[in-house]
Amino acid sequence: MSADIPTPEQAIAETRAWIEHAVIGLNLCPFAKAVHTKGQIRYVVSDDTDPEDLLNTLCEELQRLADTDPAEVDTTLIIHPQVLGDFLDYNDFLEMADAAVEDMGLEGVVQVASFHPQYQFEGTAPDDVSNASNRSPYPTLHLLREDSVDRAVDAFPEAERIYEANIATLEKLGPQGWAELQARIKQDAKK
Repeated sequence: MSADIPTPEQAIAETRAWIEHAVIGLNLCPFAKAVHTKGQIRYVVSDDTDPEDLLNTLCEELQRLADTDPAEVDTTLIIHPQVLGDFLDYNDFLEMADAAVEDMGLEGVVQVASFHPQYQFEGTAPDDVSNASNRSPYPTLHLLREDSVDRAVDAFPEAERIYEANIATLEKLGPQGWAELQARIKQDAKK
């Protein structure tokens, strides 16, 4: 395996460390801790190198999640380090992902959230620290059950303020703090 392409174990270890240190550690998603603690996150590392193949993997995983008991797997992360490394290409792919959800009759059942190492919100500069809220170690498609999202939002007062809180957290951390956190994530993933 090429030095630039992680082994599946490395990709999962780094993604788990990112979830623990950034997503949960910075409370970027107040809903993540429960499914992480209960072991209800399915990690899939795709070796796809073509967007069409990734779309097929996505469809398989969408169906698998819809067919699986939520107590066993509540959410799925499809980590795809070999395809859609360019954020603009990845962003374009998300339209196909949403169309697949609709075509499979899973609209209102499962949604696809997006994470990417180069994630950039519209209207922000590439180096704006607010982009870090959606920056993962590798391009990642996050499959979420709509029922779980609805329950989490109902249980969390003022869920619409999560984005604002994330921006404040990341601005307080700053670019240097984010870089240090990324170094810790890489280090912890090697353990």
